Amino acid sequence: MVSRRVTSAIGVVLVGMLIVLVLVATGFVAVPAPAEDKYERTSVTIYDENETQLGHVDARIADTQWKRYTGLSNTTQLPENEGMLFTYDAPGDHTYVMRGMDFGIDIVYIGADGRITKIHHAPEPPEDADGNEYQYPGHGQYVLEVNHNWTTRHGIEAGDRVVIEGQH
Repeated sequence: MVSRRVTSAIGVVLVGMLIVLVLVATGFVAVPAPAEDKYERTSVTIYDENETQLGHVDARIADTQWKRYTGLSNTTQLPENEGMLFTYDAPGDHTYVMRGMDFGIDIVYIGADGRITKIHHAPEPPEDADGNEYQYPGHGQYVLEVNHNWTTRHGIEAGDRVVIEGQH
């Protein structure tokens, strides 16, 4: 027979685990992003209407609900020609936020046809701000996140064509 002391200890552990789960689910406790090496990578190249290459990034692929939710949260920096590509099975309306972000990014919505539909220049949220308050909506099947104003530096605009290695 199990003693009361053991039963109490098990109860305390279970309550503690439940509290941690609630804190993580509500965002009061940050969960580190999955390690970078757990992401597959792809090459993303952007062309203008004359087929002139405007920019190229090596992107981590966020293709699961967890990876899309986590995104670049809790990432300290993004190298200049790297990004994160969020993929969906079909085009749709999405809203991206700056949860846990320590730097600004450009959020590039890409349609199923590979054309850029919307670009947001999302600056770093103020310190101690809830990044969920900073919302950037758009429509697309893919969303590319790159460093803040990367698209401006490369002359990239809505309507430009995006080629994702293995996609188009």
